[in-house]
Amino acid sequence: MQQILLSIAVAVAGYLLGCISTGILVSRRAGVNIREVGSHNTGASNVLRVLGLRLGLITFLGDFIKATLACWLGSLLLPGTTFGIAGFGTMLGGMFAILGHNWPVFFGFKGGKGVACSAAVIFFVNPLWGIVAIASFIVVIAISRYISLGSMVMMGTYMVLMIVTHPGEWFVAGFCVALFVLVVVRHRPNIQRLLNGTENKIGKKASADAQGQTRA
Repeated sequence: MQQILLSIAVAVAGYLLGCISTGILVSRRAGVNIREVGSHNTGASNVLRVLGLRLGLITFLGDFIKATLACWLGSLLLPGTTFGIAGFGTMLGGMFAILGHNWPVFFGFKGGKGVACSAAVIFFVNPLWGIVAIASFIVVIAISRYISLGSMVMMGTYMVLMIVTHPGEWFVAGFCVALFVLVVVRHRPNIQRLLNGTENKIGKKASADAQGQTRA
């Protein structure tokens, strides 16, 4: 019973941490409603495109930190093996932070795509494969200039590495598959644009007209 209550506490805390939208807070200070400009997304990539590199990096860092805190809290409240699963608390807190970021209760359940949060979670759960996956993200973006493609490659790389190196650990496999599916689902419009050749590349800012509408 105690583990169940602690698990609920970790899930709720992780979700609420995830609901803290760095992108909305940053854009409001800049006089922009980030949910009404660019891709209408609250994540770092849209903030980068609309408001520039500095605020985009601040958004990424803020989202990364909140997911890290959720993982840390989970590992603190549910240390060691829980329900027979090593690292359960870390994965539980991290997963719910991503869910909170994507569907924040404070902002009408309209959030981001969970890329920065996912990067934090995969690094916290397994630093080695997290670094490799994040490196693949950077390489793909450097070559293609598509943040969406880099995001999906990052999570796909992590999923494969974790499943291959943790054979028979079905909870770990399910966790990694869930992370990958979440990122793909949130990038469905981007996938369609990639197939059509109309996806926005990094460095291309949202139109001035669109920005002006949100400032009015």
